Amino acid sequence: MKRKVIMNGYEIDAFHFQVEALQNENRKVSFDFKVTSEEYHDLTTMLYKNDFIIQIPEENLEFQATIHNYATSITNLYEAGAVGDFSLELVEK
Repeated sequence: MKRKVIMNGYEIDAFHFQVEALQNENRKVSFDFKVTSEEYHDLTTMLYKNDFIIQIPEENLEFQATIHNYATSITNLYEAGAVGDFSLELVEK
């Protein structure tokens, strides 16, 4: 399933999107997305802060979250034209 995910105002075109209710009544969202070499620095700088306001307009969701799990297919996207696959799981605070 595809969704637009907004993290701290940064729009991400997410795919393999899932929302899950956790036992403590918080939510977990999981999704994959593509990152270009042009987006890499700004995106990873935001991810390192690990403090997000998440908005998913199509699901009518908004909540504060932190990273639960994170993976990428490539660690250096500074080469022009490179594209990496990112996978992210966020849990509600």
